Amino acid sequence: MRFEHLGAEPTIDETAVVAPTAVISGDVTIGPECQILHGAVVSAEGGPVTLGAHVIVMENAVIRASAASPVHIGDHVLVGPGATVSGAVVDDEVFLATGTRVFNGARIGARSEVRINAVVHLRTVLEPRTVVPIGWVAVGEPARLLPPDRHEEIWAAQQELDFPGYVFGVDRETPDLMVQLTERYGRGLARHAHDERLDEA
Repeated sequence: MRFEHLGAEPTIDETAVVAPTAVISGDVTIGPECQILHGAVVSAEGGPVTLGAHVIVMENAVIRASAASPVHIGDHVLVGPGATVSGAVVDDEVFLATGTRVFNGARIGARSEVRINAVVHLRTVLEPRTVVPIGWVAVGEPARLLPPDRHEEIWAAQQELDFPGYVFGVDRETPDLMVQLTERYGRGLARHAHDERLDEA
């Protein structure tokens, strides 16, 4: 399913294959020989999403850009089932395994591997050929790779990266943080009410 969003339509190379149950919304460019499988969502929420050549986006993966954090995915990248890429840059020949999470402002260097259920946190930079082990967390610049049982170290680094401020523009110390965050984010998402489906059956 293809949608116009905020006046922008997807551009899909004629050699790319997009499953009929995938959602492609807004300012999205899909390059040659890409494969977008069933249930995948590729959505430009005010900023562009660009997929290079030979990118595979597997079932139920989500790729989302925002006005502040566009997405660029290089050539020969595999985004595994259930993986999420939000507002990040992924260089060529990267493997993002099943269930991985890549957050806004992150950059993943060429030929890196982010293994099953691993996380590349906000504004984290992975050098080329970095491997993030299964279930581990990469955080910061330069990236520190930490197992999930080192929560206090991960949390300390996360606080410095300021997720609510960077992604949503809300001060973490705001007394009604979740009220401000959900109302602001909800207003932005409500713009989908005016989307127009481009490929009605």
